[in-house]
Amino acid sequence: MKKHFFLVAFIILTSCGVKQTQNLLSSGNYDEAINNSISNLRTHKDKKGNQNYVYLLEEAFAKAKERDLNAINLLVKEGNPAQTENLFNLYLQLNNRQELIKPLLPLFLMKEGRNAIFPFDNYNEEIVSSKNALSSYLYTNAKTLIKTSDKMSQRKAFDDLSYLNQINPNYKDVLRLMDEAKFKGTDVVTVYTKNETNMILPARLQNDLLDFSTYGLNDKWTIYHSNKQNGVDYDYGLKITFIGIYISPEQIKEKEFVKERVIKDGQKKYIDANGKIVLDEKGKEIMVDNFKNATVRIYEIRQFKSCQIAAKVDYVNLRSNLLMRSFPIESEFVFENIYSNYKGDRRAADDNYIYFDKKILPFPTSEQMIYDTGENLKGKIKDILNRNPFRN
Repeated sequence: MKKHFFLVAFIILTSCGVKQTQNLLSSGNYDEAINNSISNLRTHKDKKGNQNYVYLLEEAFAKAKERDLNAINLLVKEGNPAQTENLFNLYLQLNNRQELIKPLLPLFLMKEGRNAIFPFDNYNEEIVSSKNALSSYLYTNAKTLIKTSDKMSQRKAFDDLSYLNQINPNYKDVLRLMDEAKFKGTDVVTVYTKNETNMILPARLQNDLLDFSTYGLNDKWTIYHSNKQNGVDYDYGLKITFIGIYISPEQIKEKEFVKERVIKDGQKKYIDANGKIVLDEKGKEIMVDNFKNATVRIYEIRQFKSCQIAAKVDYVNLRSNLLMRSFPIESEFVFENIYSNYKGDRRAADDNYIYFDKKILPFPTSEQMIYDTGENLKGKIKDILNRNPFRN
């Protein structure tokens, strides 16, 4: 019965796979139909149950080839250089499709007593010719873009040259042109802080905030300078303004409370109702847990100090000297330490009470509190930069 169940399940799954592939073929998704068929034929191409996939593969290949060749003929007649990439990709597609099928051949059609027909062609010459034409087009177009003063054009040139170097490595002076496009297309941002509070900012906090090498930003088209460099034409400014710094007084709060509970306190001899010691079957005294009421008076001390920083991050367009966007941010750091002393039996306290083993700690200085709060602030600035690029 179990064997019959698995057989039925297999037949259902197989028919579903064939139906799905037929639907792909009917809707014009020829390459998906080809991939589905190959996937099913790769391990058991001679199984009778896979014959449908052979027919589907034969039909999908013929239709995909016909469609690609028709598209190529149209592109060739148009003669538009901008379509060179499409032409190159179509030839690659024709060739790659053949390479996927070759390892499966021959594929035998049992009902017709013949091998499935896949008319393969050699596209090497067309691939090389279209690749050379595409390389020339990309190279010439990129050189034109690099001559402009528009940064987005430089980035387009860089992307085109990267693709050119991928399909045709070290073509002419493509690497030098990539460096030029990268340099011209990159936005340079000067980063600086402004303190509008009545407190002195720790020097190391300012240094950390301005050290953008530690931010881990992933933006290939933006670099940040914390120190302005001579001869650099800056595009944007990133201003971090400290608006307010609030540090609470050092607080020590004490509270006293009593805890009581029954605790296990060793063992004792088991005494029966008549006051006699109970023995086991071997004549040995039976021992049982001894419980007693325990009490502890706890003196709990809480040290507390906090620091809040209010700031804002401004994006400034240095070409127009106009404010682009402003992002308010707040950050807080809390120092808290709890420790306790006691009188009595500490076992009466809750099992998860941890403060008996804590000690009094020195309060951090205000400068340290500001610095620790700034570390959190740095994370928020990074988040702003990741979510809000200078160019949309």
